Amino acid sequence: MSQTVENIKPSYPLFRDEEYKENLANKKAKYEEAVDPAKIQEVFEWTTTEEYKTLNFQREALTINPAKACQPLGAVLCSLGFEKTLPYVHGSQGCVAYFRTYFNRHFKEPVACVSDSMTEDAAVFGGQKNMTAGLENAKALYKPDMIAVSTTCMAEVIGDDLNAFINNAKKAGFPQDFPTPFAHTPSFVGSHVTGWDNMFEGIARYFTLNTMEGKEPGKNGKINLVPGFETYLGNYRVIHRMLDEMGVAHTLLSDPTEVLDTPADGEFRMYAGGTTMDEVKDAPNATTTFLLQPWQLEKTKKFVEGTWKHEIPKANIPMGLEWTDEWLMKVSEVTGQPIPASLTKERGRLVDMMMDSHTWLHGKKFAIWGDPDFVMGLAKFLLEMGAEPIHILCNNANKRWAKALRSVLDKAPCGKDCEIHIGNDLWHMRSLVFTNKPDFMIGNSYGKFIQRDTLHKGQAFEVPLIRIGFPIFDRHHLHRMTTLGYEGAMYMLTTIVNSVLERLDDETRGMGTTDYNYDLVR
Repeated sequence: MSQTVENIKPSYPLFRDEEYKENLANKKAKYEEAVDPAKIQEVFEWTTTEEYKTLNFQREALTINPAKACQPLGAVLCSLGFEKTLPYVHGSQGCVAYFRTYFNRHFKEPVACVSDSMTEDAAVFGGQKNMTAGLENAKALYKPDMIAVSTTCMAEVIGDDLNAFINNAKKAGFPQDFPTPFAHTPSFVGSHVTGWDNMFEGIARYFTLNTMEGKEPGKNGKINLVPGFETYLGNYRVIHRMLDEMGVAHTLLSDPTEVLDTPADGEFRMYAGGTTMDEVKDAPNATTTFLLQPWQLEKTKKFVEGTWKHEIPKANIPMGLEWTDEWLMKVSEVTGQPIPASLTKERGRLVDMMMDSHTWLHGKKFAIWGDPDFVMGLAKFLLEMGAEPIHILCNNANKRWAKALRSVLDKAPCGKDCEIHIGNDLWHMRSLVFTNKPDFMIGNSYGKFIQRDTLHKGQAFEVPLIRIGFPIFDRHHLHRMTTLGYEGAMYMLTTIVNSVLERLDDETRGMGTTDYNYDLVR
């Protein structure tokens, strides 16, 4: 079974070699208490029925493939968006290994994040010693300008107080003036978007709560933008570009584009780019603050309105045609800067693309899932193309969000029959696509298992997955793409319509049987 240097195979097709097939068959026969394949198929078929769907949606004590991640993951991403900032997680090292590998696999980049490695003794007596030693070691080894502290389940279950622990560490010798913003981010409530929101509020609070004297809205002539949990690096760049073209002075509060997209030029960059501490301190002097994903930034909104005294403009995520129009017009209204001809031309190109492609998307049925703002923006864009979202699932949304989305859907004839599911997981989505089949799914990489299951039932039942969302583990470089603004709508349209055409090719390759529409003019 040894491989040769001249012909190294990955697991597929390696495990299809005869010697591996024989080995695996022997293992199954001798050492596994395998269930009869006929019984497995019987149960599989039952899980695709309406009867099973009814039982599936009655689940209360079990989550399967939850379509969300935990709070500290979001806190880490938020922290990475600030200059020379080291994310520090007060908890077990296994959790931090998970956060780092999660981002490693999505961004294909090394991700700096440390843990103070709480173990059994800390779980009993508290993690003060871990915090004291951890802060000292992190500062000495990695030389950050700021350490942003969050928590895992272990620290939250035993009730560790970050404010007290950090202050005690400073009393014990850690530099008093070293920036150490923090946020409590228990994994057992909320999700990754909650963690991002909590961490941002913690950083904003640390640098501005007690230094508001002399600060007033409009003093610096800028606008602030808070992105929320955003993993498409192109979205940060397109926001900068659009505002630069408008001549709008702005600050993007948390911008990890450089540290998560460093060049391969022989130099390792643990820190790169990011929002500076001075920019955070100056943020209250901005004219106002735009929340790019308002449904996931409730704590930030409360702090910005209550402490910075900013009147946050009411605006949806700038996805698709209409909501990008509205967002740019709101920016123009707030700043007094006109929308330039370059953006008008870009808009016209998007409209042209939509006209070119709408015949291929009109009437196509979609199942989609993801985070609240992303899902709402994607649903709106599908409606603009005449597509029909029939299943929308968002694990980390609330009833107010569902009501707002229902209003969006009901305004279009192709959205009235759509089902909205909040607090559900991807095993629920599996039941939905089996019992009311869409043409396509749009979501993260985890949806590939649903596609595999639908194909197992038969070619006619297969529901292809279009990968837009987070995380994307099994494709490369999609994290550099864009979903916001006119540029983002162009990317999404290109991705979706070409997936439809690729599926049509798959269905019309039979020579002399199905190739009636197998042509080059589309």
